[in-house]
Amino acid sequence: MILNRNNQQINNQVSWKSELIAGIIGYLTTFYIVVVNGSILSQTGISLENGMIATILASFVGTLFMGLFAKLPLILIPGMGINALFAYSIVEGTGLSFEEGLGVVLIAASIFLITAFSRLGVMLKEAIPNSLKYAITVGLGFFLILIGLEKSGLVVRGEHTIIAIGDFTSPEFIVGILTLFLALVLFIKDIPANFLLTMVGGTVLAYIFGTLDDTGNSISLSGNDFIYIPSFSAAGQLSFWLAIFPLAMILIFENMGLINGQLQMLNRNESYEKAYKVTAFSTLTCAFLGTSPTVSSAENAAVIASKGKTGRVALVTSFLFLVTIFIIPWISVIPGTAISPILIIVGMLMAQDIRHISLEELSEALPAFLIIVMIPFTYSIADGMAFGFIAYPIVKLAIGKREDISKPLVVISLLFLIDFVVKITGI
Repeated sequence: MILNRNNQQINNQVSWKSELIAGIIGYLTTFYIVVVNGSILSQTGISLENGMIATILASFVGTLFMGLFAKLPLILIPGMGINALFAYSIVEGTGLSFEEGLGVVLIAASIFLITAFSRLGVMLKEAIPNSLKYAITVGLGFFLILIGLEKSGLVVRGEHTIIAIGDFTSPEFIVGILTLFLALVLFIKDIPANFLLTMVGGTVLAYIFGTLDDTGNSISLSGNDFIYIPSFSAAGQLSFWLAIFPLAMILIFENMGLINGQLQMLNRNESYEKAYKVTAFSTLTCAFLGTSPTVSSAENAAVIASKGKTGRVALVTSFLFLVTIFIIPWISVIPGTAISPILIIVGMLMAQDIRHISLEELSEALPAFLIIVMIPFTYSIADGMAFGFIAYPIVKLAIGKREDISKPLVVISLLFLIDFVVKITGI
């Protein structure tokens, strides 16, 4: 009752005009996710057009729920890093089909939903060492950087090395490096909607240098473009179940941090539980909408800075996301070289979490670095995590710090170890 009165007071203190402006700003700062996430989803076997539609619908539904039920100016979009986990590790890395990958999303989202309505989330948060949690974020960041560098043509598969620098004389390389410099300048100068401007500028550069495929895609929508049925046909495989844990853990921890920080900026800490539950439910819908799970967007900071205060902002942004469906033929021509700088910059931001890892304590730092290094080097987020989670209890036992090892962590480490044994022996 008190919370409802507070919401009413806030609604009375702001105008629709200011909320409309904040909603438009929120859309412009998050629009890039439609193209970037659609591009990443297209690596799983679906078309770029369908990937964009799934991204739009998930962003529309999640943000709409946030506005209607939590009454907060927070935008929910498919999470960067999480989309790479879904596409490159869960689907490609384990050989699952797209629908089977959505089955993993459904179970992971269900776990997230359970934690939102119980103390399980707090228990998991306390059971996993902070060094490993931060290492996952950093490893994801470096993985995104690697993907961005590949998409831009700045690095290629080496003839005598794992990777090598691209061809300086190729038009793709020139466009890639120029677009990256443009993105860095726009981002560092904190230009509004810098990611959107990066995609526009990168597309123009690609057109000038003749690398743009401007054929585009027409819109031909059917029921299959809106709803997907998750498959559990791979449920008999251990890799299917092991793919669930890293996704569920990232969803829980990342959203905890994002929502808590954003509500502090809004001075609305009392709304945390409702926002967390809405976010968890939004991830569940993603399994049926055909995309990797949504998170509370990091760009919500721009919305809050624009004086957005109520759920009206989310309603405006959700409507703009829905309208985006009708411009898919135009935005589908945006080239990979215009998307790659966004992946690189987001990866750099995620990699900054390395400052939270205690580098002086080697028993914490070494397992963390295994995760950070092995995620990009194995091109698998799950396998990279496995190295760190297996190493952590071994290192702690070796130096006599058994008290640092929780029972849930032991179980998780054993599951990762069993997966490695299965892969080696082919059982």
